[in-house]
Amino acid sequence: MSEKATILIVDDTPDNISLLNGLLKETYKTKVANTGEKALKVVSMGSPPDLILLDIMMPEMDGYEVCQRLKESESTREIPVIFLTAKTQVEDEQKGFDLGAVDYIHKPISPPILLARVRTHLKLKEANDFLRDQNQILEDKVELRTKQIGQLQNVTMIAMGAMAESRDPETGNHIRRTQHFVKLLASHLKNHPKFRNYLTPDRIELLYKSSPLHDIGKVGVPDQILLKPGRLTDEEFAEMKRHTVYGRNAIKAAEKHLDDPDNFLSIGREIAYYHHEKWDGAGYMEGLAGEDIPISARLMALADVYDALISKRVYKPPFPHEKASDIIKESAGAHFDPDIVNAFIEISDKFNEVAKTFADPD
Repeated sequence: MSEKATILIVDDTPDNISLLNGLLKETYKTKVANTGEKALKVVSMGSPPDLILLDIMMPEMDGYEVCQRLKESESTREIPVIFLTAKTQVEDEQKGFDLGAVDYIHKPISPPILLARVRTHLKLKEANDFLRDQNQILEDKVELRTKQIGQLQNVTMIAMGAMAESRDPETGNHIRRTQHFVKLLASHLKNHPKFRNYLTPDRIELLYKSSPLHDIGKVGVPDQILLKPGRLTDEEFAEMKRHTVYGRNAIKAAEKHLDDPDNFLSIGREIAYYHHEKWDGAGYMEGLAGEDIPISARLMALADVYDALISKRVYKPPFPHEKASDIIKESAGAHFDPDIVNAFIEISDKFNEVAKTFADPD
């Protein structure tokens, strides 16, 4: 050890304290206590000792109780305790080891054995402390790296979503609002019997991160269709609908560079491709119905439509929250999963708060 280790000697016999102190003081710093209560007080004050030599047979509080109290406290449980005792029965030793002691030294004390045992256990403690510190450093590095990866995921998906939205000047803060709408719905439904297995905390976070990718496929739609101010022809609308395919394919291409099939982009791919499906099967591109539609897409569908309703478009003014909410309610069982609509009804005031917080500038 880089500096002298501190050893606490606990014994109610002055001669034993004198002997032990004389053997140890040249090599180590020593502290003494002649009762169990005083020992616990010494340990709790200032820096804890590196090792404790503890007599068992003491009045009022014996060594076993002192050891038990030390091991019950998080701040002292790692201090090695060596029992000093005249008790030689196996049961006595077993009791001490069960309480957490690292060794036994029988009285009368043999100086070479005492010094050798103390030296050994101090080296073991130093090694354990080093490993514990290294493990903590590693855990801190892993936590930091995990946080950095999470931030990278966030930035990547927001940037990809923003790239698509940038081609449509009317969308404004659409990404931010729909992100929060999806998270509000998912968080409210997490204990619902139909959704609880899917809506784990990690999955809810991934839904929040992935939702900006829902319209990434718009980058593949020609400007003359995407930016057309008037009504689309049937042919133009057919091409517009293909943004779901373009989005799915773009994300699938990115996923090829990831080893994990259940990677953070997989939910984004689901949302991009399926968020225009309708509960009654009248949506696109697959015409899926009911619970065949992925939960992620069902959540996004409601969030996306609500946001479209409250937003200004070239073909309509923004609807007030109340009118948009009524339209959502009327679409339960047709456009939207009825259970998700019920969740929306219960937290619609929170939707309104998000809409105001991330309102588009005039």
